[in-house]
Amino acid sequence: MKDFKKYYSIPATPEEIYIALTNPVTIELWTGEVAEMSTVPGSEFSMWDGSIIGKNIEFEEGKKIVQQWYFEGKSDDSIVTIKLHPDKSGTSAELRHTNIPDEDFDDITEGWTYSYFGGLIDFFEGE
Repeated sequence: MKDFKKYYSIPATPEEIYIALTNPVTIELWTGEVAEMSTVPGSEFSMWDGSIIGKNIEFEEGKKIVQQWYFEGKSDDSIVTIKLHPDKSGTSAELRHTNIPDEDFDDITEGWTYSYFGGLIDFFEGE
């Protein structure tokens, strides 16, 4: 199991990023895929047509999202924490993803950079 931490600069306010990550309609706009999402702790979520599934743990509006991501056959909790910090270009998004299975690490980290945060950046730059 491996951990991943990275910062992403996104040209939007923390509040706009928070909505883009927690509102299923907005998630569909930037991913192009149906999403199931709720800000109720304990609720389950699904993104990218079920490619990413898990449980929502904690939300701090405009500031923080904590989720558990499910990996088939793995019992260790894989926790994703996204903290949103205002900065001069909009938002610095701090990502920490713990307990990523070794065999999934490269795909997950590429997905974070190119699909997840890359998609968000493209979405807000295109406005």
